[in-house]
Amino acid sequence: MPADFAWIRPEPWGIHVVPADTWIDPARAVPHALVTHGHADHARGGHGTTVATPETLEIMDLRYNTREGAVPVAYGETVRLGGGVDATFLPAGHVLGSAQILLKHAGERVIVTGDYKRRADPTCAPFTVTPCDILVTEATFGLPIFCHPPIEDEIAKLLATLRDQPDRCVLVGAYALGKAQRLIAELRRAGHDAPVYLHGAMERMCRLYEELGVPLGELRPVAGTPRDAMRGHVVVCPPSALNDRWSRRLPDPITAMASGWMRVRQRARQKNVELPLVISDHADWGELTGTVEEVNPAETWITHGREDALLRWHQLHQRRARALALVGYEDEDD
Repeated sequence: MPADFAWIRPEPWGIHVVPADTWIDPARAVPHALVTHGHADHARGGHGTTVATPETLEIMDLRYNTREGAVPVAYGETVRLGGGVDATFLPAGHVLGSAQILLKHAGERVIVTGDYKRRADPTCAPFTVTPCDILVTEATFGLPIFCHPPIEDEIAKLLATLRDQPDRCVLVGAYALGKAQRLIAELRRAGHDAPVYLHGAMERMCRLYEELGVPLGELRPVAGTPRDAMRGHVVVCPPSALNDRWSRRLPDPITAMASGWMRVRQRARQKNVELPLVISDHADWGELTGTVEEVNPAETWITHGREDALLRWHQLHQRRARALALVGYEDEDD
């Protein structure tokens, strides 16, 4: 690490902003935390103070009961952390409320992206490109093989399957925060206005999205719905429920999964997925490298993903970079 940036320190359990004694997305409870978004590998309960966007705080309260100590910060708003450090929250385009955090101290600028994507998403604000000296970026899909297709193509595949087999339902496994709501919103954008049926684990988060201003159309619970009423419809469930006993109540379901990992055929086979939908809420290889070129930092820090390939890309392009060893970050069912 350049000596000039000794005020920000990557530790195994998070990024430590030393002068303010504040942590970004820490994997353990700390007195002062900045949180980029509500997924469990970035957010948790137990912090003394949690600074995040209002939407992320609502999501965290729903999932982790974190109302106490919550400090909301709007996009574009700057807060003084102490020790001469300012933090500004900027849209990351990952899920509702997700933020990059721009840290400024002694004339130096560091951006921690958290998770992000560069594709348009009707459920959240788009990623904002912001110049900085050090860019701390994720690398979930940091391999050249990952090139996400247009989401319109994947939604068209889903709707075509529904039309071709009207006596069955299409059961889509989707991550409960972000992916499920984006899938539904994209179905609506494609003109699909029929009811979408939800596994019980999806209902509260979808309801919260609607309360926060994201329209999702008519949603119905699977519980209490006759089997035949769901023929010809989309049903959304957590990935873990795709082949669970719960799915036996559905009318001959066609199993689908919405994930960037569906680019890897072996993953689809492992999960017995008949209809893989390559829909990701993370940047793909081209978007990761393109973002580095647009932001043009003096140095890139790479974390939680395929660090080695992105590190090698930096070397080939004569850019300074290092891989971080943070714990608690995992391949979610993106």
